[in-house]
Amino acid sequence: MKTQENNLFEISPRVEAMNKQLTALASAPANAPNGLPGTFYADQTYFEHECATTLKNGWHCVGRADELVDDGDYITLHLLGEPLIIVKDASGIKALSNVCRHRGMRLVEGQGNTKRFVCPYHAWTYGTDGALLRAARMNNEGFDPKTCKLGEFACVERFGFVYICLHENPPDLDKELAELVSLISPYEPDTYKIAHSATEIWNTNWKCLVENFMEGYHLSVVHPKTLHGYTPTGLSQKAASGDGFTSYYANYPQDIPARGQGAPGLSPEAKHRSTLFAVFPCQVVSIAPSLLVSLSIRPKTVDSIEVRWTMSFYNNELDQDTINQRIALWEDVNTEDREKLEIMQSAFRSVHATGGPLAGPDYEGTVHDFLLWLAK
Repeated sequence: MKTQENNLFEISPRVEAMNKQLTALASAPANAPNGLPGTFYADQTYFEHECATTLKNGWHCVGRADELVDDGDYITLHLLGEPLIIVKDASGIKALSNVCRHRGMRLVEGQGNTKRFVCPYHAWTYGTDGALLRAARMNNEGFDPKTCKLGEFACVERFGFVYICLHENPPDLDKELAELVSLISPYEPDTYKIAHSATEIWNTNWKCLVENFMEGYHLSVVHPKTLHGYTPTGLSQKAASGDGFTSYYANYPQDIPARGQGAPGLSPEAKHRSTLFAVFPCQVVSIAPSLLVSLSIRPKTVDSIEVRWTMSFYNNELDQDTINQRIALWEDVNTEDREKLEIMQSAFRSVHATGGPLAGPDYEGTVHDFLLWLAK
């Protein structure tokens, strides 16, 4: 038996062998990196292992803080099989279990605003802090409402995003993202205001979208009409990485105008590029002077994910027509990526899907960063 803090689980010989293979890939010379073999994206046993370790232990973005403005605002979601309520009250934004402490009924669906959560099964009633307020006809001596508070998970705000961790001892997010702060803080990301959100199902492994979003090698090939004109592959440039993130710059050609002025502290170089970063394991982001797009990846099965993407804007800088154009553009970009990833997913079980050499740092160095993080 292997022990990981409070989780006891047996690592199967197959998972053990794949972990050794991952360690070997991470130990390869830095100038000769290789990508993961297809089994890492298609093996059910390994996916279950990831859910219990890599994914459960990580911080996951569940939305933008400005989606929850007033006390009582809430959104619901499922993450790794855990039903959650993300709710704002007088003490801030928190992540509550969406499971009644009586018989396990789901309390609420969708999103909205409320003063209390009432179970639709037996009407147990909870405050937005999770405390049990009322439980009709519960008169037996053994009943203590103080022991029936809703479960709660670690929840923090960073860069205007809300992050949660399902593990009872979450890692130090500030340590993991220390170098990311200096990279993106000049954009003032916490001041961007959300204008659009959408949720989609993509038939691909969660790691595929992280890798795809975080490399510029495919931009000119997959997005010739949507992105190549502004962010051609040849101008991609590796940026900072750290314990829990990686990043790169998608630079604009010199004859292309800047896409908005953005925050006053931005350098001329920052105004003429998009900065793309991943917060491991499951968030990928593109931030530009006037535009911020975030994709939150929620693994469902070994070959399917729920993708919730949001688009936010800086300081009311863009008019509604331009905003609509940007939304339409990103819908097209996401469709182009999804189609390629779903085709690729169908081939991962091939005996010849052995993992190929990666391109240099400016093109796939971020993919290598992700592999090194997975190996840790």
